[in-house]
Amino acid sequence: MKIAVLSDSHRESTLTKEAIDMLKSKGAKYIIHAGDLEIRENLEILKNSGLINISVFGNNDYNLYQYQNEFNIHKEPYYFKIKGETFKLMHLPFYLAPDTSVVISGHTHIFEHSYLNGTLFLNPGEICAREKPLSECVLLTIEDDKYTIEYNKRDPKKQTWDTETIEYERTK
Repeated sequence: MKIAVLSDSHRESTLTKEAIDMLKSKGAKYIIHAGDLEIRENLEILKNSGLINISVFGNNDYNLYQYQNEFNIHKEPYYFKIKGETFKLMHLPFYLAPDTSVVISGHTHIFEHSYLNGTLFLNPGEICAREKPLSECVLLTIEDDKYTIEYNKRDPKKQTWDTETIEYERTK
């Protein structure tokens, strides 16, 4: 199962679309967005991607609450399953307890990952390239025996994405 993981698009709809298109080309079938979409256009990009998408409200998404029912956007922490895999999604990293298989957060604009006691913790960094001159996103591949995190980053002024791969052997 391949999942596009993004966060902190803010008002950068072009960067959001470029990241989703790249992750789709690598086989993503789902999109998980960890908040701070800020504008309706970003919600439309998720909806029109052709992928199953799930997102949460970030601390800058107060103007998007009116679209909660139209788009698949939820209050945090949001618990859900994809093909039997349990997830917890949040923007603010306040609910980092290992109570699901995968815990995804945003807000910090910093790519982070760890695997502790059977739980994968993941922050995909920032799409918006606001805190640093990088647009970042993750392609998460979940297999029975491992998690593969493909960290993708690029200077928004360039077309080429640099990729780093991290693998964690899954323990049950």
